[in-house]
Amino acid sequence: MPAPILYSHRIVEELARLRKADPKKYRFLRPDAKSQVSFKYKAGKPVNVETIVVSHQHTSDMSRKWLENLVKEVAKKVIPSKFMKGSIKYHINPTGKFVVGGPNGDTGLTGRKIIVDTYGGVGSHGGGAFSGKDPSKVDRSAAYMCRYIAKNIVASGLAEKCEVQVAYAIGVAEPLSINVDTYSTGAIDDDAKLEKIIRDTFDLRPAGIIRTLGLKNPGKNGWSYQKAAAYGHFGRNLFPWEKTDKVAALKKSAAKYVKCCCGSC
Repeated sequence: MPAPILYSHRIVEELARLRKADPKKYRFLRPDAKSQVSFKYKAGKPVNVETIVVSHQHTSDMSRKWLENLVKEVAKKVIPSKFMKGSIKYHINPTGKFVVGGPNGDTGLTGRKIIVDTYGGVGSHGGGAFSGKDPSKVDRSAAYMCRYIAKNIVASGLAEKCEVQVAYAIGVAEPLSINVDTYSTGAIDDDAKLEKIIRDTFDLRPAGIIRTLGLKNPGKNGWSYQKAAAYGHFGRNLFPWEKTDKVAALKKSAAKYVKCCCGSC
């Protein structure tokens, strides 16, 4: 997962946990909150946090300084210390008071915030929302499947970084196209060959996706669609699309394509 969206989610998740665990101590906090974390990158890798923004709904009698101190404590807890170095800028409720929140303060819940639900702007996005749609809608189920495929490709050593895109037509079960981009990190000399490997390994028909990921049985292994409606749909291992159980199958399918560095194969 991209570091900025991962730790933005972790910050608001921890603030919600504190609010629910000790309502008396954290009585100033209200449910609506948003966060943004900006990282400095070097050679494609996160180096350190530069800016942390948190806007949190609160009671009218809350001290802003209290919230600033709390956010700094939470940030140090959920973000690894190797990233928390140097001078970090904090913007806590930068517009001032944030008393009115939720649907009363910001209407328009259909579709929610699709970039916050996914990768924070990293990678391409088809534009379809997830929450509110049943798993027969490929806007939702195929996006989960792409995450599942890409994560297994990386876990199998076929790439260090991977993005998978699929396109469908109404009434056609098989995807019209599969596009794979490993950003020049692939163990195979042509990303196009990964399309064949993916088709051999995964059932990308809508019914196949539902069956593979168990999307009609959300309570079976402790996950739920409700849990996906906050803190992002990706990057938490409670969801079935985060499993890496296709590593062996991918390696077997990819064996004839993997680059050999010994010079004799």
